[in-house]
Amino acid sequence: MNEPVNIPFVAYEAAMSRFDRLNRRLWIAVILLIVLLVGSNIVWIVYENSFEDYTISAEQDGSGVNIVGGGDIDYGAESND
Repeated sequence: MNEPVNIPFVAYEAAMSRFDRLNRRLWIAVILLIVLLVGSNIVWIVYENSFEDYTISAEQDGSGVNIVGGGDIDYGAESND
């Protein structure tokens, strides 16, 4: 039952050449996936940096009225005092 089995050398070489091709294809797939991951991250960073930065100025007059954006939006005072 536990006796060694003789395998012909030709069959062994054929199986090894198939495994070599499989290993080469797997390495190509891994390298391709890494390149695609890095590429998608670069595209995402470029996309996010394409938006313009803008600032909104906010002021408050002496009576507690908030003026945001140069007077475009006028929030009333928090209290009626």
